[in-house]
Amino acid sequence: MAPTKEDEYKLKDFKDESPFKLGPAEKFLKEVLDVPFAFKRVDAMLYITNFDSEVEYLKRSFETLEAACEELRNSRMFLKLLEAVLKTGNRMNVGTDRGDAHAFKLDTLLKLVDIKGTDGKTTLLHFVVQEIIRLEGSCLFGTNQYQTAEKTPISAFQDEVEFRKLGLQVVSGLGGELMNVKKAAAMDSDVLSSEVAKLASGITKITEVLKLNEEIAMKESSWRFSESMNGFMKKAEEEIVMLQAQEKAALSLVKEITEYFHGNSAKEEARPFRIFMVVRDFLSILDHVCKEVGKINERTICSSVRPMASNPTLPPVFPGLTGRHHYSSSDDDESLSLSA
Repeated sequence: MAPTKEDEYKLKDFKDESPFKLGPAEKFLKEVLDVPFAFKRVDAMLYITNFDSEVEYLKRSFETLEAACEELRNSRMFLKLLEAVLKTGNRMNVGTDRGDAHAFKLDTLLKLVDIKGTDGKTTLLHFVVQEIIRLEGSCLFGTNQYQTAEKTPISAFQDEVEFRKLGLQVVSGLGGELMNVKKAAAMDSDVLSSEVAKLASGITKITEVLKLNEEIAMKESSWRFSESMNGFMKKAEEEIVMLQAQEKAALSLVKEITEYFHGNSAKEEARPFRIFMVVRDFLSILDHVCKEVGKINERTICSSVRPMASNPTLPPVFPGLTGRHHYSSSDDDESLSLSA
């Protein structure tokens, strides 16, 4: 909105006795031009006005990145899902070169819904979820304490139903555990770095105004202006140094977590936050599958209790894998580091 140099000269040369009259906007600009380097002052003041909110936004963003890395590394359920996927993949590929894999790319998680069961509808992720919810539910229900107790087929079926309900709550809660991962997935590393650099370079606006202010006669108002600007600049420089350190620490953690799961972060340098995007997309798929599994289990319960079969069981999702699964639910299990 600032006038061009040509407009400035015209406004400054304008005489009140001129037969032409200035409009309200031109009158205002003519008055503003009497203030020394007015628009450079305004630019500096805008920088000061926006500084605190920009710093707060960037701080929160880097804190979110740090929290997202922590969530991924320490989520027991996420690591259990990865373990289950790896073991299931190895069982499906027994006798092949892929049957003894020690790791897989996280992108594989997004392809689990493309592998269908015999019914053409149920996916491999459905199977993995069913197995985990049974295991997690049995641990929560405390079945290990009653394994020696004699159970009728009906009571065993009722326990199985309860296990799956409790386990489904645990698995479907993973999205809530990884809230910061989903927030980090929406961030752009280039934008964050650009904002930090823009804040750092913006200090030159204050420096330039201070130099110009020193060149004019030192009136009381000019002295107060310089004092105010100097006070802000000292505080801003300290804030920027801390912000740059926080940026470096957060990006270092992102690189570490990428190497932890992918084995080589160099491949992701162009998109350092991609790991969060992959997990976010997987969580969306997982949430949808958990809802479907819940409906499948409810239908199975209804069909099994009318009338109650002599030996009721929930039908397997992938019959070829049934009876060969051995998952561990102990928190002391060694966590997996998935490499590329």
